[in-house]
Order: sequence, then C-alpha cells, then structure tokens
Amino acid sequence: MAGGISTPALVAAVSRAGGLGFLASGMLTPDALREQLAAVRAELGDAPFGVNLFMPSPAPGDSAAIAAYASTLAPIASRLGVALGEPTFATDAYDEKLALLLGDAPAVVSFAFGCPSRAVVAQLHDAGAQVWVTVTQVDEAERAAAVGADAVVAQGNEAGGHRGAFVDDDRPQLPVLELVAAIRRATPSIPVVAAGAIMTGRHVAEVLQQGAAAAQAGTAFMLTPEAGTDATHRAAIAGEGPTTITRAFTGRRARGIANAWTELVGDAAPSAYPQLMHLTAPLRTRARQLGDADGINLWAGERHAQARAVPASDVVQSLAAGV
Repeated sequence: MAGGISTPALVAAVSRAGGLGFLASGMLTPDALREQLAAVRAELGDAPFGVNLFMPSPAPGDSAAIAAYASTLAPIASRLGVALGEPTFATDAYDEKLALLLGDAPAVVSFAFGCPSRAVVAQLHDAGAQVWVTVTQVDEAERAAAVGADAVVAQGNEAGGHRGAFVDDDRPQLPVLELVAAIRRATPSIPVVAAGAIMTGRHVAEVLQQGAAAAQAGTAFMLTPEAGTDATHRAAIAGEGPTTITRAFTGRRARGIANAWTELVGDAAPSAYPQLMHLTAPLRTRARQLGDADGINLWAGERHAQARAVPASDVVQSLAAGV
C-alpha cells in the first residue's frame, strides 16, 4: 500500500469503521510522514491506528547484474521515451522515520523487510506502541518473538505487493492458512495476524478458525474512494488478469498483475532493492502519466477481482461479517 495507495483518509475511514487502519510510510519523506500523521490524528483524535516501516536493505545489489538488467529494459525505455533512473542505494530514511514515531507513537508500529532489534522494540514499547513484524517463514516468526514483538503478520503466498521477508531470497512461501498453522505450532505464545488475499468475511473466518488473532487486508481496499490507487491500476484490479511474483520493478519480490513488462523480463531482474526501484522510477512515472498498464507495477493479491469500488467502511463491515 506504500507509494500513494495508503492515504490518511483511508486510514481514518478504516479505523472509524472498527478496523485498525495502517499508514504506509514506505517511500515517504520524513516531512511527508509527519504531515500524514497529523492528518490522520486530525481525523481520528485519540482513536488507534498503525504505521508500517520498511527495514533498510543490509547491502546493495550486484552492480554488474543491475547494469545487465538496465540493458533488458531498453525496449521499455525506448517505447516510453524516457531514460532510466540512477540505481541509488538508500535506507528510505529509516532512522528519521523511527525517531519521528518514537516521538509521536501510534498504537502499532509494524515492520516489513526485516526484524527490528530488541532495543528498538523496547523503545517503541516505552513510547506506547505495540510492535508487529511481517513474516513469511516460521523461522522469521521465531526471531520476531525472540526480540519481544507483540504480534507477527503472517504474509501468505497469495498476498499482493512486496514480500515482507527478512531476506529477499527465493524460498517457497506457504499459503496463508498453512503459514498461520505452522507459526502457531512453532510459536504458540505470539499472536498471529493473517495476511494474504483476504477479500471477504469468509476469508477472515477461515484464518480465525486456523488460529489467527486477526486478519489484515490490502487489495480489498484498493478500489475504495479513499485509496490513492490510480485509474490504470484500478482498472487492472477490477479485471481478471493473473498475478505473478516478480522483482522486475523494484528489485524485491512482489506480487502483481502480469503485464508486458513482467513478460519481457521474466526472471532477469536481480535482487537489488531499492536500486531497481530508483532505476525504473522514470519509466513507471511516465507510464502512469500515459495510462499505460504495461509500464507500471500493478500490485495486487491473487483474488484482486473480488475487490469492490465501495467506501472503505463498507469493506470493513463485509470483512467483519465473517467473524
């Protein structure tokens, strides 16, 4: 939901309707995050909401592999009439954003792409926030429990968007129901929030029956009027296109609707986040301006066609109907 889909209006609408809205801080500057936090608080007052942080990549990707991938992208760049960007390695202002949240803590701070240290978890607890850690494997859940996390978000293979894995590797992922059950067996003391193509009340009921304490939905909200999803992306989500997991757009594995870009590059994109994100940014920006669905990342879960263009409060009510 990072990159503009998550908005203060969406966060507030979900929390007002009885859910726990999350603000995606990924790709925001610290100043933009500060402004969005203020906007959410202006809407919600003291009502709870969460903020998600991207853990920084530990090391840059291979420069030769990135250069080779840039050559693969030449036909797309030529078609769109723009040059590739600079493959910059950066931390997404992680330290600055963490400091901001320590000084203005929401109810929950969740992490993706890695596990915070025990010291960071303790700092957030002292600031009044719970800590949730996104995991894709049982060993990641065990590590999160060991540092004192309050819950793990078990991201099943069906989920849309970036894999929240601690390491961007090619290990197979379990479907959400199997992952929840495996984590519950391995770490029965830590609550599990299930994530992965949860679109209806029935899906919520299924994960709760499997032992999850709660369910997290993303794609289900992407057609709501409060979401910042652009028109081209909305049209793709409303369609029946198949999804695929790819590093093509950002250098990190993510599930989105297949298009000409993913078909052209196949498995050629290396593991190099956020360098490939910056490399491809001018292409994706231009494609959005043109309404070109073959030139942008169309993040979505496997059941994206079940998303509805209704207010976020209606989505929350339909998901809660299965409880």
